[in-house]
Amino acid sequence: MHHIETSRLTADRAGIARAAELLRAGELVAFPTETVYGLGGDARNGRAVAAIYAAKGRPSFNPLIAHVADVETARRYVIWTEAADKLASAFWPGPLTLVLPLREGHGISELVTAGLDTLAVRVPAHPLAQALLAAFGGPVAAPSANPSGRISPTTAAHVHAGLDGRIAAVLDGGSCGVGLESTIIGLNGNPALLRPGGLAAEEIEAILGQPLARHATGDAISAPGQLLSHYAPRGAVRLGALAAQDNEVLLGFGPMDCDENLSASGDLTEAAANLFSALHRLDATGRPIAVAPVPDHGLGAAINDRLRRAAAPRDS
Repeated sequence: MHHIETSRLTADRAGIARAAELLRAGELVAFPTETVYGLGGDARNGRAVAAIYAAKGRPSFNPLIAHVADVETARRYVIWTEAADKLASAFWPGPLTLVLPLREGHGISELVTAGLDTLAVRVPAHPLAQALLAAFGGPVAAPSANPSGRISPTTAAHVHAGLDGRIAAVLDGGSCGVGLESTIIGLNGNPALLRPGGLAAEEIEAILGQPLARHATGDAISAPGQLLSHYAPRGAVRLGALAAQDNEVLLGFGPMDCDENLSASGDLTEAAANLFSALHRLDATGRPIAVAPVPDHGLGAAINDRLRRAAAPRDS
């Protein structure tokens, strides 16, 4: 990763305005929520979202939570439901994430949804997060602001220790209330508890007036909205291909003849941003997909992890 100067922004009007400006420019800004510091990027900008994964290191592409200022903003991106309305009225802003179907023309990067047709959304309660999201006026994708596998950051100093030189700025809001992560509820069907968190399932059931579906502990859900599924193409996927064979369509990388190119210039950030949309378009042809080799370093490792899963034999 190229090293950049990570600035410390103070929790005043100027700091918030600068943080929003950086997000609009596709840069990454860490900011406090009531749970931990989040590493934020514009959820509509694929390159910004790819940079979030790159900054965290050892990434794998799982769905991210889109943080928004209010219900009105959430409704621009997802299909709102009566259950969503009940829960948002009771618990937003707060440590509750709702997974809802994407609205037509949503404009969210497929790297945020990991290619799924749902989006995890949350309105955080931290006043500084609220102020930043209102100033930015759009959805901010934000996992925890720490290198992959390291302890979750509850102060700006923790963020600097882990990510200095990899992100544009940290908006310093002191220490977080250190709650648990947000509780994730799937509303893309019968309401389901996808991840237990800072809000008790019983409180949610009381508002909904119905029990939540729960997944067996063996079915560990490792990411927001991941209803035990990853986006996978319908047809066969062949890796390490230098050319298409027979009836295949070719997903390329670097300068080459192909049907879709992840990045003609061989840029891994661009390739990550294009991964799911390119797979969706090739999948729509109904033909088997051949995939050119992608270097296995940096974001290439995460791209290859997803491609290997896509190519794995599946029970039909």
